[in-house]
Amino acid sequence: MTASYDFDLVCIGSGPAGQRAAVQAAKLGKRVAVVEKRRSLGGVCIETGTIPSKTLREAVVMYAGIAGRGDRLPWARLNGHPSCADLLAGLDRIISREIEVIDHQLRRNDVVVLTGEAAFTDPHRLVVRSDQHAREVTAANVVIAVGTGPAPIPGVAADGEVILTTDDVVRLQHLPKTLAVVGAGVIGIEYASIFAALGVTVTLVERRQRPLEFLDGEIVDELLHQMRSRNVTLRFGEAVESLAIADGPPRRAVLHLESGKRIATDIVLFSAGRVAATASLDLAAAGLTADARGRISVDEQFRTTVPHIFAAGDVIGYPSLAATSSEQGRLAASAAFGIEVGSMAPHFPIGIYAIPEISMVGAPEHELTAARIPYETGVARYREIARGQLLGDHSGMFKMLFHRDDRRLLGVHCIGTGATELVHVGQAVLGLGGGLDYFLGTVFNYPTLAECYKVAALDALNKLRA
Repeated sequence: MTASYDFDLVCIGSGPAGQRAAVQAAKLGKRVAVVEKRRSLGGVCIETGTIPSKTLREAVVMYAGIAGRGDRLPWARLNGHPSCADLLAGLDRIISREIEVIDHQLRRNDVVVLTGEAAFTDPHRLVVRSDQHAREVTAANVVIAVGTGPAPIPGVAADGEVILTTDDVVRLQHLPKTLAVVGAGVIGIEYASIFAALGVTVTLVERRQRPLEFLDGEIVDELLHQMRSRNVTLRFGEAVESLAIADGPPRRAVLHLESGKRIATDIVLFSAGRVAATASLDLAAAGLTADARGRISVDEQFRTTVPHIFAAGDVIGYPSLAATSSEQGRLAASAAFGIEVGSMAPHFPIGIYAIPEISMVGAPEHELTAARIPYETGVARYREIARGQLLGDHSGMFKMLFHRDDRRLLGVHCIGTGATELVHVGQAVLGLGGGLDYFLGTVFNYPTLAECYKVAALDALNKLRA
């Protein structure tokens, strides 16, 4: 450790990026501290984000009888009309276990945990304030991994009852009969589909004409078709002009759209983006600036404009995934101490935990078309796969894209049960430069969803021969 500093590395935030950065530095024999302002370790990911929302989704899948998943949740009891208490019955246990895992991992690596809110006083100095006291610490290197919070709702404040942000959903006390979701990004789509699966009447409002434009178009079309089949009303190309609360009883939200439409709903969920939680850091004292959404710019090593300060995770923007954030934290800590570990792998999977779930790795068709890359598609449908029949999923779809000339795999796209697991086979083949011939010559267990790879490969071969 550099003698003039308390720590070789201080990580601000204990979410996936901060946690992994801290452990990586500790494995290198460095003295490390993690600063966490929340009531528990794990950050937004554990408290209100990834883990709670996916726990809710799993419960909904079980209660709604989707794809025969009832045996997966031993704490839940089958009930056609679950309450919020039923749906979130296992949440505290899961969160407690995840916190315990993180706490054990940090402590067994001798990482010091500082509870409080951090702010820079100069580029190497931080003050950590809690309700009880303030402590000043110095660091040779810093990783900023503070994550994000919901973007402010224009002209109105969330009350956690009628007007919700995405952080409020897992604290709901009762299920609404009607729900309006404003914003059809990843989180908005996930919650809209989850509540619709419970029989809630959902209206999804989005300013853009089409959601999830980074995904394969056919996959999005299938998702929207299934959402419509669950009575989700899609209001694309629409924006909210104003919001009022009708006193009731019961109190209800009334949305007025710019087009003149009016939507009355029990609850409105605003999911119009997130803002990096950098406002309290006093970045200027460290010589840093953030953009309008609080995000910090970094280079390929996740280094900011101040050489010894790094940033990783949602605070730097896209892709804002727990898995990529974790890897960014590891790479940032390695770079801080001059360890050559290469750059971020270009082919990382994207998972969207809607009902049905979606996953992709590699390029979608519209990107290949824009780049004038010749390709062919291979498609398998769950209704053709024995495992799809066993799961009761007749609408799932799986697609691979291959280069027409050298038959390299270019992308994998899937919607349906187990999509976020299924995609990893394609990720490995893509990363190793494999292609069509690998899938044609490989035997997959039967009956499994992995059989989709064989069926889709044969479909692509038939098209190439034609």
